[in-house]
Amino acid sequence: MNSNAPTITCSFCKRKVVANTQYDVPIYDPRSGFSLCANCIKDIYHLIEDHQQDENIRQNEETEQAINDELTRIKPHLVKEYLDQYIINQDHAKKVLSVAIYNHYKRMKYGFKHPEGDEEIEKSNVIILGPSGCGKTALLSHLARMLDIPFAVTDASSLTEAGFVGADVEVAVRNLYYAADKDISRCEHGIIYLDEFDKIARKSGENNTITADPGHEGVQQALLKMLEGNVVEFTARGQRKHPEAPTIKVDTKNILFIVGGAFVGIEKIIAKRIHKNDANIGFGAQVEGKGEKPDFDELIHQTTPEDLMKFGIIPEIIGRLPIICTLENLDEDALLRILTEPKNAPVKQYQKLMEMDNVQLEFDKDALQAVAQKAIERKTGARSLKGIIEDTMLNIMFDIPQSDANRKVTITADCINDGADPLIEEI
Repeated sequence: MNSNAPTITCSFCKRKVVANTQYDVPIYDPRSGFSLCANCIKDIYHLIEDHQQDENIRQNEETEQAINDELTRIKPHLVKEYLDQYIINQDHAKKVLSVAIYNHYKRMKYGFKHPEGDEEIEKSNVIILGPSGCGKTALLSHLARMLDIPFAVTDASSLTEAGFVGADVEVAVRNLYYAADKDISRCEHGIIYLDEFDKIARKSGENNTITADPGHEGVQQALLKMLEGNVVEFTARGQRKHPEAPTIKVDTKNILFIVGGAFVGIEKIIAKRIHKNDANIGFGAQVEGKGEKPDFDELIHQTTPEDLMKFGIIPEIIGRLPIICTLENLDEDALLRILTEPKNAPVKQYQKLMEMDNVQLEFDKDALQAVAQKAIERKTGARSLKGIIEDTMLNIMFDIPQSDANRKVTITADCINDGADPLIEEI
């Protein structure tokens, strides 16, 4: 130590230390005279470390309490009762999703109570199969409104393998990050729904086509890392990762993944599996009546992991999607109920809109049947119901605001089928 070196008083503890010794005074500004000795720096570091530890414990306690509160609110029968208000039929799918959500919360609670436990409850990710317009997205959107955790929907068909033009698979987690208002802790306990998942099936085997397969298997392999619960790294603005771009890291261990799609043609794979050993199949077989052939609804509920593999989903992905949730076709009776019964039924929506113009709107029973039949003809299920009504209501909604008189408007089957004018009368 240099005995001629000047001494400096630490601005924090007032201890006199030698000015030119690096270890005694790591921080010193000769212009302002501010200094901080090594002992104080250590004390401040330990204070910050203890505070951060206390803060983490507090946050965990608050999160655990929030999970306990939520568990009392989302018991499976209560979730199903809520979904029944908006979704017609699909009782099996409602039960599957209700139980999956409830178990997701219980798994989170177990994780807080046993952070370092040897026993771990694995995630039960869900795969949803059902025809277009049967209510897959509607089920999950209403479920998201009920839950107090972040929920994000990503179109799986837009995802590409790294190196291809398109969105990297990390975009699904980034969407959840923004749904959680950039709160990483909430994001790491959220739900991701990958829609159109069947569009990334590899084009081979039973599901082969003559089109190219631009990295679909690669997309599945990339998604597998997230489903397994690895840490996903992405850029805040969604640009491609490079060394200079700041990144955000999210642990997907506690994120529940739900994937869904129409899986067009899978019923043929199921039927072939069921009947491959049937003695009545073959050139010499006795042809059964048409009514003996299993319909789509019977077949879809018999989906197995092997059927999904033949469709083009890789075995590793299927292993991470242990729960198979199937939805049936919607027949005319179901579509009629969808038009009028749910809280957000299309007919109720238009009636409320027309009430704001002093108009009482009614639909004849034949008109509602015509709407349902049109939807069946289009093979679009419930998703086209509102569009069919909108086409019919366009001119009425354009002309009605010209007068403030109280009127009653009746929509008939001719309005739906032939574009006829509705019945309008003053009341």
